[in-house]
Formats: sequence, C-alpha cells, structure tokens
Amino acid sequence: MNPIIRFFRTKIYTAVFLLVVIMLIGVIGYIMISGYTWIDALYMTVITMTTVGFGEVVPLDDESKIFTIFLILASVVIVGYALSIITEYILSKDHIEELKHKKMQKKIDDFKNHVIVCGYGRNGKQTVRKLSAHNRSFVVVEKNKEMEERLQLDNVPYVIGNANEDDVLLQAGVDRASNFISALPSDADNLFVVLSARQMNKNINIISRASQESSYDKLKFAGANNVILPDKIGGDHMASLVVVPGLMEFIDNLSIVGKSNINIEEVAVEKLYKNNGIRTIRDLDLRKKTGCTVIGYKDEKGEYTVNPEADLELAANSKIIILGKPEQVEALNSEYNIE
Repeated sequence: MNPIIRFFRTKIYTAVFLLVVIMLIGVIGYIMISGYTWIDALYMTVITMTTVGFGEVVPLDDESKIFTIFLILASVVIVGYALSIITEYILSKDHIEELKHKKMQKKIDDFKNHVIVCGYGRNGKQTVRKLSAHNRSFVVVEKNKEMEERLQLDNVPYVIGNANEDDVLLQAGVDRASNFISALPSDADNLFVVLSARQMNKNINIISRASQESSYDKLKFAGANNVILPDKIGGDHMASLVVVPGLMEFIDNLSIVGKSNINIEEVAVEKLYKNNGIRTIRDLDLRKKTGCTVIGYKDEKGEYTVNPEADLELAANSKIIILGKPEQVEALNSEYNIE
C-alpha cells in the first residue's frame, strides 16, 4: 500500500476513535448529570455534536448547561478534524491515482517500436508473459476497469479504455508501435480494432485472434497480417500428439523465447555480415563458429524455405532461422552482438 494512503488511514482511525470517545462522554455525562435515559442521552449527544439546533429533551440545569458547552466545543474541534481528514484522504487518493496514470502515460509515450496487446484475458495474459520473457516493450489496452488492480500487480504498462476508440489507441502509441495484437473475445470487436489500427499505422504488423473460421478472411481483409484461431490450433495440437507424439513432444521442448533456454531464433542477415565476402549460408559458417544450424530462410518477400541449401544466396532484408542448444544460441548472439 502507498505510504501516503497508509498515513491518512491511520489518521482516519484516530479521528473515528475520538468521535466515539466524545460520544460516550456525552451519553454518560447526560445520564449522570441530567438523569436522562440512554435514548434521551444519546439523542442529546448527537444533536449537540452536530449542532442541529433542536430543543432539549427537558430543560437543562446549570450543571447540564456547563457540560453541554464543553461538549459543543469539544465536538466542534473533533468533528471538524474528522471531516478534514476524511476529505483530505479522498482527495489525496484521487490525486495519487491521477499521478500514477500520468507516470504510466509518460512511460508509454517514451515507447517506440513496441507491441500493443488489446485485451488482458487468457490469450492476452499469455501473450504478455511471452513478450516479457523476450524483453519486448509492450502496452496492454483493457476496457474492464476492474482489471486495473491486476495489471498493476503484474507490473504491466496499460491503458484503460475501449480499444475501438481511436484516442485510446493513440494513448497506447499505435502510431509508433511495430506490432499490434488484438486478443479480444469478440470477433466483431477484433475486426473493428484491426481496421482502426491499420488506418492509423499503415506499416504496423497486426495479429488478431478469431473464434470463428468465418472471421478469418474478414480480419485479413480488414488489415490483419496474421489471424490466429486458438481453438483450431489447440485441436490440431492434441490430434498431432496422437498421430506423431514423438515429434510433437520434441517441438514442445523447444523454446523460442526466454533469457537462457532459447533453442530457435530468427536473425536478420544484416546482423551477420562482418565483411562483404558473405553471400551464401555456407559463407556464414555458423555451424563451425557457434554450433548453430540453419533450418530455414525467409526472403525479402516473406516466403520461407525449409532446410535451405548451403549455396543459397542471402538477399537484403532477408532472415535465417537457426536451431541450436541454448549455449550455442547464446554464442551466436555474443559473436554477432545480437540483442
């Protein structure tokens, strides 16, 4: 808990304690001095403390009047103190939340080439875990205000708002982001969000979730680069565990994100150039230098070649996919200063 809020809560407890004490003094005093019943004593105490100006239950004698004067003066001080503390606590809490949001927005405003994740449900949370493991900057856009505390506990940069609204996407930095993931539960919402994101950033890579296969083509037409059907992927995976269990277990044991256990990585060929003599996969000689094996090649048009030939020429803006033990991948990253 924030120390400022904790401090104010302590003062509130003190104020409530003082209010209870002065009320007990008033009730007991009226019973002993004026001979009131418990109900009459409580009534007199409350109207005296609140200074509402109602008449006395019975006419007061001199001793009761002196006691009432004391009770009024003490009540004015204590009730005023309690009201000021409660008001200050409410205002300070709102102020602290406002400062938190401003600090969060300032952090998001500094992001560039980050990832925007719309929705913090099951798919969104899993996406965030993977991005965190890969040290990627990201922002979560979540409509449900009740999820804010969960986002804060998870230390996730976030924007509370409807992703269908352009202002909310701009707050998340859609114009500066490199990737956009729409993981909303509704295909209709995903369609609208993808369309908005594509209009606001023509170059952003958009990945969308879809529940129905009929939504696939619509999302692609709206501007999504990739459309994922979680149910279809899950079903295919389970069936594969029956048809080719050994192969699937091997694939499941491969790690593509993480800090020290990564097995597969995609690397831009420009990062591997140390001199102008490198033209082919054989020229890279990664197997000898790092122990890694080239298992795939992605050309400048985005087309993949599985198990490429050693004489394959490396084009500009192309990528290679390498496979190796975690220590071999780490050696590759160290050799070529790949972050």
